[in-house]
Amino acid sequence: MDERIVKFLRRHHVLTLSTVSADGEPWCAHAFYAFDAELGRVVFMSDDATTHAAHMASRPEVALAVALETRVVGRLQGCQIRGRAERGDERARRTYLKRFPFAAVSASPVWSVEIEMVKFTDNTLGFGKKLIWQRDTDTRQE
Repeated sequence: MDERIVKFLRRHHVLTLSTVSADGEPWCAHAFYAFDAELGRVVFMSDDATTHAAHMASRPEVALAVALETRVVGRLQGCQIRGRAERGDERARRTYLKRFPFAAVSASPVWSVEIEMVKFTDNTLGFGKKLIWQRDTDTRQE
């Protein structure tokens, strides 16, 4: 994965998660996240009682968005991510708790999204400049 994408995902901590229910109802939610660059996955915590957890249990395909909030057009940056969600393993939990130690008191499960594709818009590289990475080809497009 392009180091500029990795750096951006490590620097931020809130994502927007988009899911779809088994019968096609869309939903979105915000969550704190941690990024495991070595495995190319995003990790977040979510209680089983949430709408998005129910959606992910039946349809694991999800989309994520992480954005830098700014009014300066030349500084705009953001990632759009496509992947598959699953219950996180012990490594995912450790990754999350390292970033958010206060979450250790929560009984909520950790979820992991293996990144399949990232589109990173970075106006600091030029207006509308996009970097695209796909897992299956491990290619970069600028």
